[in-house]
Amino acid sequence: MTDPSQDPRGFRTAVQAFGETQRFGPVTTNLEVPERALAIGAHPDDIEIGCGGTLAKWAARGCTIHHLVLTDGSKGSWDPEQDVASLVATRQDEQREAARRLGGGDVAFLGCPDGELRNTIREQWEVARLVRQIRPDVVFGHDPWRRYRLHPDHRNAGFVVTDALVAARDPHFFPDQDLAPHRPTALLLWEADVANHVEDVAGFEEIKTEALLAHRSQYETTLGIGGEDGSVGKAEESSTRAFADRIREKLAEHGALAGFASGESFHRLEV
Repeated sequence: MTDPSQDPRGFRTAVQAFGETQRFGPVTTNLEVPERALAIGAHPDDIEIGCGGTLAKWAARGCTIHHLVLTDGSKGSWDPEQDVASLVATRQDEQREAARRLGGGDVAFLGCPDGELRNTIREQWEVARLVRQIRPDVVFGHDPWRRYRLHPDHRNAGFVVTDALVAARDPHFFPDQDLAPHRPTALLLWEADVANHVEDVAGFEEIKTEALLAHRSQYETTLGIGGEDGSVGKAEESSTRAFADRIREKLAEHGALAGFASGESFHRLEV
């Protein structure tokens, strides 16, 4: 983790948080490439941070990828003069471009206000409906049990997913949807408090990085790209190279849990 004394802004980027994981006991590796996968993130850019390499690998091998973003990303700026409606539109465009760079797939937005996501029946109903419609073999989401997680959207997004999957698999939940129940074969939770599964993503590091770089509005606030003053002008090229190096370092840390040169780690649950 970055030493706060070396960071004048005093914050951890999402990429730094992505790198912090541990394991107890053996891990499983490399699921069979599914026919369909659904990745569910709290904000635009969370999916790419958490599982972008795995999605790129699976997309290249024929998997159809679906993306669901639960909030509108409207608080993703430190500029008090930022036009919120413009920011929301920008972040949606960036998310679509990031998905394209990972290998395609549709992108859906639930539209909850950024910072105000709650795990209620409404959110569970919407996510369960999408799971029943898409019928993914594998679902990705935030680990809601990660200790000391500060951002409420990340915690609540994780529980929305776990609770919605319980509902989606059982026929007596949400019968008004008039959709057949569906049980994915696995749930992979990124930023895992305890990792027990690793996907080898060697060869897909650049695609993951390029997908993250699609989120240009988040260079300062989330990705830690820019000069000392947070600008992304003259210093952008070298700063972007440093960002790519950090991504590779974190992927190496995750891969080492299973003896891979590069990987993404998760907590794997059977649904």
